[in-house]
Amino acid sequence: MKALVLRGLLLLLSLFLAVQLWIFGALVWWKYQPVERSMFMHRYEWTGQTPALRHQWVDSAQISNHLKRALIAGEDGRFMDHDGFDWVGIQAALAKNEKKGRVVAGGSTISQQLSKNLFLWNERSYIRKAQEFVITWMMEQLWSKDRILTVYLNSIEFGKGIYGAEAAARHYYGTSAAQLSAQQAARLAGLVPNPVYYQAHPQDRNLRHRTRIIRRNMHTAQIP
Repeated sequence: MKALVLRGLLLLLSLFLAVQLWIFGALVWWKYQPVERSMFMHRYEWTGQTPALRHQWVDSAQISNHLKRALIAGEDGRFMDHDGFDWVGIQAALAKNEKKGRVVAGGSTISQQLSKNLFLWNERSYIRKAQEFVITWMMEQLWSKDRILTVYLNSIEFGKGIYGAEAAARHYYGTSAAQLSAQQAARLAGLVPNPVYYQAHPQDRNLRHRTRIIRRNMHTAQIP
């Protein structure tokens, strides 16, 4: 019986290490190569959703600095200062959730969001959060801040089936990601927390309020 349990534990450990090795290899490859599909994009296609997925990889130089500043201002104001985990933001989120009596803030950094988008799933669980922690740590060791932000901007969802800055700029404004204005960038960044809903409700009060705050804070956002 003990031998069977030990064998099972060794099998689980081997599987865990194999997954980490695969993730490490993917991160090394994506350090230099475009990320054509994230796990979230794969799931969208595998489940046969409509409309068809829209995504086009663009390099950092082809993305407006306005959008870079807007996403940092909206999602992770200390992006350039932390090592993947914003402990100040996490403490603030916990305090806010405790005050409200429910989960209203997550405190996830851009690096953590990207780890989830590339490799994981959206449902909350301790297993997913632990794996997200490991991936984020590896990513921060292997990639520069500019690479993390570039992949993030190419991977996040801006609406139903709309992934990445280029597809979003084309869909909403008929222009390229490089040509986005400051106001357009703030609006796109405002979509990120709930892109499908905000796409269907463009006049939502929370979206308008969030866009104004992002636009006001963009000038203080540090970018790589």
